[in-house]
Amino acid sequence: MILYIAEKPSLGRAIADVLPKPHKKGDGFIEDAQGNCVSWCVGHLLEQAEPDAYNLEFKSWKFEHLPIVPEKWQLKPKAATRSQLTVLKKLVKQADTLVNAGDPDREGQLLVDEVIAYLGVTGDKLQQTQRLLISDLNPQAVKRALSQLRSNREFIPLSTSALARSRADWLYGMNMTRAYTIQGKKVGYQGVLSVGRVQTPLLGLIVRRDEEIANFQSKPFYEVLAHLVTDKDQAFTAKWQPSEACLPYMDEEGRVLAKGLAQNVVRRITDKPAKVTQLSTKDKQQNPPLPYSLSALQIDAAKRFGMSAKGVLDTCQSLYERHKLITYPRSDSRYLPTEQHGLASGVLAAITGGAPELVAHAEAPNPRLKSKAWDDKKVDAHHAIIPTEKQPNLGSLSQRERQLYLHIARQYLAQFYPAYCYSETAVEVTIEGGLFKTKAKQDKFLGWKQLFAREENERKDASSAATFAQGDKDTDEGEYVGQLPPLTLGQVLHCRQGELVEKQTQPPKAFTDATLLSAMTGINRYVTDPEIRKILKETDGIGTEATRAGIIELLFKRGFIQRLGKSIVATEVGKGLINSLPLSATTPDMTALWEASLNGICHKEISYQGFMQPLLGTLNNLIENAGAQLPSALNGLKGQGFKRAATKKSGYRKAGARGAAGGKKAGTGPKKGNASNSAAASSTSTTAKPTAPRRRASKVSAQA
Repeated sequence: MILYIAEKPSLGRAIADVLPKPHKKGDGFIEDAQGNCVSWCVGHLLEQAEPDAYNLEFKSWKFEHLPIVPEKWQLKPKAATRSQLTVLKKLVKQADTLVNAGDPDREGQLLVDEVIAYLGVTGDKLQQTQRLLISDLNPQAVKRALSQLRSNREFIPLSTSALARSRADWLYGMNMTRAYTIQGKKVGYQGVLSVGRVQTPLLGLIVRRDEEIANFQSKPFYEVLAHLVTDKDQAFTAKWQPSEACLPYMDEEGRVLAKGLAQNVVRRITDKPAKVTQLSTKDKQQNPPLPYSLSALQIDAAKRFGMSAKGVLDTCQSLYERHKLITYPRSDSRYLPTEQHGLASGVLAAITGGAPELVAHAEAPNPRLKSKAWDDKKVDAHHAIIPTEKQPNLGSLSQRERQLYLHIARQYLAQFYPAYCYSETAVEVTIEGGLFKTKAKQDKFLGWKQLFAREENERKDASSAATFAQGDKDTDEGEYVGQLPPLTLGQVLHCRQGELVEKQTQPPKAFTDATLLSAMTGINRYVTDPEIRKILKETDGIGTEATRAGIIELLFKRGFIQRLGKSIVATEVGKGLINSLPLSATTPDMTALWEASLNGICHKEISYQGFMQPLLGTLNNLIENAGAQLPSALNGLKGQGFKRAATKKSGYRKAGARGAAGGKKAGTGPKKGNASNSAAASSTSTTAKPTAPRRRASKVSAQA
């Protein structure tokens, strides 16, 4: 008997739908006509044991216990889903062959692997376990996936990486949360102060932005425009480019701060001859924007529709599981495997048949075109979010579902249109020895922009840039004037008038849903250390596609951040926590190093122990520092949202440990931290005795 273990019931049903019929439905499983079975988890069926499972003394939150480091890790069944674990236990025992059908990412890999390990699968059955990777729940896609099963052993590094991340988040979040909650109580703060390796740097980012805004002092700066005319009275405008001689009167961003200097330039150029000293016209082209990853979609949807990150994830999950209209939504990739191009005709037919308005004002898409989106080298566990071959019934979708489906579909359609072509003319004009520049562009062939023409006409503000050409540096519409008259090199012009434009420096803007997500994916912009910046750039920021929305929501629930209109700002408690923590806990540097190591585990470059041992040394130092001083920034503040009593059983996890990186459960929520899988073959039954913190730290013993 073959047993397919899916991550959640919806995936299990999708697998069963393509297996031989008739089916026999049991309690928590489906049996096909050949006696093979499909069963499922409901997110994580197992969770890490509480600290008091290792030692009853740990039930009380005392500083002398810290750091708590299990010598052998324990998992326990989750009470709410214990019955489904019992179903799987029986089926696993009966099965000849197991198939891991977790979601196609490291958390999905671990989620099923940990159940297989917990149920004691060993020997040939473990060695012969297979892996099923499904990113599209439609029958034809599931059939294709079933024909491409791989050995589950290929994914041991992926599972080990998820295991290491899970345990590290538990260690860091639980110990740091207990340490600062205990210290906070000494200064009168009665709430739980949760600390996590991703949530806390994210909160730090918000707090520091709020402080920048509060401390910002606006100052005036000055620009000079030259209003020019040709001998045929054709007018255009060029902007002054200050020379090196002006540097003493400029700020670090090149803005002129001396009004007298700008006024002098205005006087000098008014009613004076000018000459075209540089003139160039170049033909340029812009490729279609790539299909969406989850973060890219969340950022766009926040700008376009005002949707929160969690709202986008929830809606996508519905489009994926319920309607089967899009592929796996928790994707961090914006590329597609080349073999997927063979399905393009079917996907295009589904889109144009169900949503003809997308191509109503454009030429028909050409399925033979292949954009740069198809690149096997840039596709790992999952590919970009695209429509499936199922034709949508837009009338059956909610407003949000319809909006996101059309958004995803149009981005996919763009791959089947030629590049957008335009000519760019750059002009330099010299007036009385001063240099003035302007630039204009002219459309030559719209190409893929046909699909976005209406929105581009409606919205000329800067926020549209991400929709039309994410990542393209040549689409700063603000640097172009509308049109230029015909000009020639050396042509003599007349500066009719110089104009002084006085502006004020603006404070940075408070974070919004879109900019906070953008900051998480591009967190390297906020780091000064060049090595850390490089790591963060290579690891796609902090958090994962599946967890970022949950981490933001977590900070709201814990009372650390709040909304003021569209802005997201820190509360007094959030500020107090950040100002009480060491800098290393509130910046993304540590999580960058973690992610680099976790990726190294995935690629067999770093061992499990090679990641955990340095982490434990860092944790010891952080706990010592926490005990050395009181969090005085929390003086006078009271706990918000939840008390220790409310989290007596699992306060560290609800309040901090899992917030370190987030995760998944059935549907859209975050996973709990976990501690074992078949790849790691870790012990799940031995309890740890309390020893001195530094000795405990050296005894971690997960055989991974």
